[in-house]
Amino acid sequence: MILYIGNKLSRHGNTPTSVETLGELLSEDFHIKSVSHKKNKILRLLEMLWSIVKHRHKIHFILIDTYSTSNFYYALLCAGMARYVGVPYIPILRGGNLENRLRFNAKMSDFIFKHAYTNVAPSGYLFKIFQKYGYNVDYIPNNIEIGNYPFTKRNNIRPKLLYVRAFSPVYNPQMALDVLALLLQKYNNASLCMVGPDRDGTLKEVQQKASEMSLSDKVIFTGKLSKEEWWKMSESYDIFINTTNIDNTPVSVMEAMALGLPVVSTNVGGIPYLVQDGKEAMLVDPNDANAMAQKISLLIEHPSSAVVLAENARKKVESFDWKNVKTRWIELLHGDNN
Repeated sequence: MILYIGNKLSRHGNTPTSVETLGELLSEDFHIKSVSHKKNKILRLLEMLWSIVKHRHKIHFILIDTYSTSNFYYALLCAGMARYVGVPYIPILRGGNLENRLRFNAKMSDFIFKHAYTNVAPSGYLFKIFQKYGYNVDYIPNNIEIGNYPFTKRNNIRPKLLYVRAFSPVYNPQMALDVLALLLQKYNNASLCMVGPDRDGTLKEVQQKASEMSLSDKVIFTGKLSKEEWWKMSESYDIFINTTNIDNTPVSVMEAMALGLPVVSTNVGGIPYLVQDGKEAMLVDPNDANAMAQKISLLIEHPSSAVVLAENARKKVESFDWKNVKTRWIELLHGDNN
């Protein structure tokens, strides 16, 4: 058995996380038990810990989705329980700001990461950081199933922007409005669609800002959509923007690349490890709305360059197809022990 620990909160309106998506894919080859779907944080933690104790004699490995925010403490306590009952565990490094944990919470980081069977980095960014800090780490990238993503060639690039991310300050969604306002000075047909659930009230703040900037008729807020719903919606848009200040290897950006949307993103965290600036995406400094608007204008004015960018991005993301990534997981988890 593989016990996979993470936040299974899609039933409560949250975007599915890796414990649900990767866990389902791994279940093709392994006996996977995953926890927890409890909405209450304390109950969720208790179920995680109890699952380790309850199944300790059956577990081959424990996978622990490890974030840099408050959920970091789930990993800390679950790692401690795994060590106590003598079960090997593998943190999967999800938090784009984990380097700050390594820097400012060194003892807790050592407690988790030094005693792990290995640590799995889904980005070259965190792979290099964890190597720098002396931790044992393997690189297994985030994956997509490329066959699910029809590539749309966009020969005519319009100022139709698509944002797909949860609403949280760390992802800086308000920057998207600033970019739109700048583009409207040049293109009166510019528009923005923002897809994603609210995490902490940020969605209401962004909606209020859109109203204050007189952009309400230019912005669509869809709330949370299924993958299939936003993939379909993406056909009506021509440029994907990613405004985040902290990031790892965002699956939504990979999906946009697969769908043929030219990507303009902030150059933070794992993004430059995912794409090469000017070849597979356009990158700008964080919080630089002017630079992002200028990059978008370049794509609009030079659509042939945008097509090349999108085609390069598709080729790049094909290497992250599950068929390729799956073999790395099987090798790590010893597929003969299901």
